[in-house]
Amino acid sequence: MSVLTLLTGLAMAAPPLLLKADTVYTVSGGIIQDGAVLVMDGRIESVGPATEVVAPAGTRVFEPAVRMPGVIDTWTTAGLTGPMNHAEDQDHAESRSPVQPELRALDAYHPHDALVAWIRGFGVTTINTGPSPGQPVSGRTLLRSTAPDAVPLVEDAFVVFTLGERPKGRFGGDGASSRMGSAALVRQALADARDYQERRRLRGADRAPQDLGMDALVELLEGERRALVHAHRAHDIRTALRIANEFGIDIVIAGAAEGWLMTDELAAADVPVLVGPVMARSWRAGEQRNSNFENAARLADSGVSIAFMGGYEGYVPKVRVVLWEAAIAGANGLGPERTLRALTLGAAEIMGVADRTGSIDIGKDADLVLYDGDPLEYASHACLVLARGAIMSQTCR
Repeated sequence: MSVLTLLTGLAMAAPPLLLKADTVYTVSGGIIQDGAVLVMDGRIESVGPATEVVAPAGTRVFEPAVRMPGVIDTWTTAGLTGPMNHAEDQDHAESRSPVQPELRALDAYHPHDALVAWIRGFGVTTINTGPSPGQPVSGRTLLRSTAPDAVPLVEDAFVVFTLGERPKGRFGGDGASSRMGSAALVRQALADARDYQERRRLRGADRAPQDLGMDALVELLEGERRALVHAHRAHDIRTALRIANEFGIDIVIAGAAEGWLMTDELAAADVPVLVGPVMARSWRAGEQRNSNFENAARLADSGVSIAFMGGYEGYVPKVRVVLWEAAIAGANGLGPERTLRALTLGAAEIMGVADRTGSIDIGKDADLVLYDGDPLEYASHACLVLARGAIMSQTCR
């Protein structure tokens, strides 16, 4: 018997779980009072009123106050940045060149990293992790469960771009010292990819030799991949929209501190926004100085699809707990229903994995969190975290 067959058999033999709760937030189908969710073989087998969900013999039963889908962090560096802030656990950036779309988060992700376990303990069961903002073009993200042994949902999810302050002066003579220079580097990379795309169709000696970075950008041009553009100021967001229109690429804006000044334009362009980190410090001269706690609410009010991200910071612990970030937006106009959706199903829709996770529906992965109170209340605790049906944490945090 192979090791894979043995492990599969053990997973199949794991006892089913019955998760009862006073309140079950399905997200897709409203709220169920005195509800229950039956989990079998890593998936949601049944959901409904507790009196109607029948569990087989041997089922383990848990009964906290609140049940909801697992939280999705739509951009983090967890797994690429460890908790020590030492060189050996910092794999979130490559400093040799301003344009490196060939980089893959998959090659650096550490599934057993303590920082991944830390955010998972608060209910984060799915992450889009990858290069930190800084390079005009900095590689591709990895979309996966926070369960250590999980197979990635998408190995190469987004190509990361950065506009604004971060790229300026970072790469010396090979980089850019202004916003004009950063935008030009992005445009040139996409133009080179378009030319490479044509030359790869030629035969013999005229055929361009393979270039891994160009291959990644060609996938973007052909619609097989999307761009994740980190931009905070309104004029940087406008630059991102212009570039997307010029090259016909599908983009998602990340950060967007001044998104509340761009609601109509973002809605008209049908471009989603990953808001955050909501509580990031707004330095007087920084590009987030016009941050607004009502940012998420104003974007959602205008019809912009939103989710939340934990982001990256240059000091420990490097990433934020996205649940807490979203709670601030919820208290400032977004409200609990829209906040929970943006943390779960809304995020899954933007990430393109709503068929797998983001809501409590039969057949979806059992990514579930049980709280002892309102999930958006700071005094509540995540007391049980399941990722793909496996118990990841039973400590109330």
